[in-house]
Amino acid sequence: MSGAAAGMLLVATPALQDPNFADTVVLLLDVNDEGALGVILNRPLSIPVGDVLEQWRDVVAEPDVLFRGGPVSTDGAIAVARLRDPDDAPVGWRAVTPALGVIDLDTPVELLDGSLAGMRVFAGYAGWDAEQLREEIAEGSWYVVSGNAADAFRDDPEGLWRDVMRRQPGSLAWHLTRPADPDLN
Repeated sequence: MSGAAAGMLLVATPALQDPNFADTVVLLLDVNDEGALGVILNRPLSIPVGDVLEQWRDVVAEPDVLFRGGPVSTDGAIAVARLRDPDDAPVGWRAVTPALGVIDLDTPVELLDGSLAGMRVFAGYAGWDAEQLREEIAEGSWYVVSGNAADAFRDDPEGLWRDVMRRQPGSLAWHLTRPADPDLN
């Protein structure tokens, strides 16, 4: 799917005007022949995780708020976590990359026993059928880039888009300064 794979990032280009995705960074959690599913990493909400999922209050990374994972199923939650030791996966873990994965929120917190280096909870998700994502990438709505496990757990998620673009090799980093409408340049 145009280079998209689980663990990679979709970075919204300035051409992407959909308000659900403008200036976003999406972590792809699942990509297959039927489509893709991911969560937006840089849209924190003002709702503390403890207000909604009290048992996870002390497990989530700062800021300890819910994140808007995407426009689909916003009443559901997906927990993305990073392992301290990739060789020691806890109960309820589904790997996306060796160190990054999804935690089943029905898992008793006690069973994690300090195995997580960080966790975020996302309300909703972003989803595409295979052809839709392929078309959006081809039309220039998304940059598909490698992700770092730390991207999902930043203290300052609002700066993620710029930092991901800044670390890209070659001319892709130049797009950091590209205006939304090149005709205004």
